[in-house]
Amino acid sequence: MSTDRSASPKTGRPPLVRIIYRSGPGLVDLECSPDRLAEVLADPKGAVWVDIEDPDSQTAEIEAMFRDVFHFHPLAIEDALQDSNVPKVDDWSDYLYLAFHSIDFDPETDHLRLHELDLFLGANYLVSYHNEPIAVLEELRRNLHRDNGDRIKHGADHLLYQILDLGVDEFLTAIEHLDEAIDEAQDEVFRDSTPATLQKIFQVKRAALQIHRIISPQREVLNRLARDEYPQIGPRDRVYFRDVYDHLVRLHDISETLRDLISGALDTYLSAISNRTNDVMKTLTIVTVMALPLNLLVGFFGMNFFADTLAFTRPPLPNALLFAATCLTMVTAPILIWIWAKRRNWF
Repeated sequence: MSTDRSASPKTGRPPLVRIIYRSGPGLVDLECSPDRLAEVLADPKGAVWVDIEDPDSQTAEIEAMFRDVFHFHPLAIEDALQDSNVPKVDDWSDYLYLAFHSIDFDPETDHLRLHELDLFLGANYLVSYHNEPIAVLEELRRNLHRDNGDRIKHGADHLLYQILDLGVDEFLTAIEHLDEAIDEAQDEVFRDSTPATLQKIFQVKRAALQIHRIISPQREVLNRLARDEYPQIGPRDRVYFRDVYDHLVRLHDISETLRDLISGALDTYLSAISNRTNDVMKTLTIVTVMALPLNLLVGFFGMNFFADTLAFTRPPLPNALLFAATCLTMVTAPILIWIWAKRRNWF
């Protein structure tokens, strides 16, 4: 789970700062220079999106920007730069700080990684800070380039909504795939369960638990954004956050159902393995019982009981007759036992 900033591998790359700016009169700059940051932030009717990708956690440079340009509180800066947080929202009067998590899901292996995304929402700006490329941000940036920044005209709060909405859609895609994966695992359990089936069930379970642990607090974050009256979020956009909150509530319910399905699949797998073990033991028991008459005969005749000096019949039975009777008994006894067990439905 990729949320530990200190564990990020060093790449030797400096922080990447990308700025999209729409001025009050409606002029859009999709490649705004970081040198103009103070200037564009001074436009009260404009909207600015500052995206910071800091692969090596070079916090000194970014910390100076947060402190001197945005005037963020030291505790908010510390949360963004150093700590790995659960999803949350903090109200710092002039701006909101949000810790949000997006996902990187591999449908081939059902492997899921979490990426922490720190967001600062002000009256006319949105700052996103992360250590790795995040798919939802790249998708939003492509959309802004495609429509020449038309989406940013609704303000920074609407940009925040779009990021959260795209992030929630990623969770929906992952949950739908996990639901299909657990259905396939259940079919394998009934058809021909193998250790690979158990591994698949545990992989789906691990991914589902990760999603559930993140969805629960993110649902509370969206609930606060949709219900509380923050000056950074206009009444017109609050309804959009309520829509995202409704999606998260539905995802939370689906994840609960998915956990039940996974538990049921695991129980079914264990029952199938237990039944298979019982069948094997039953077969081995029948084979053992079928061999008992043979062991008895071998032990009986191995005592030289029919030697001339120990024969209990006078005259002794012919050797050919004894051989034939012994072979007939050895063949018919296991067959009779097998028929008896079959009629009692033991196998």
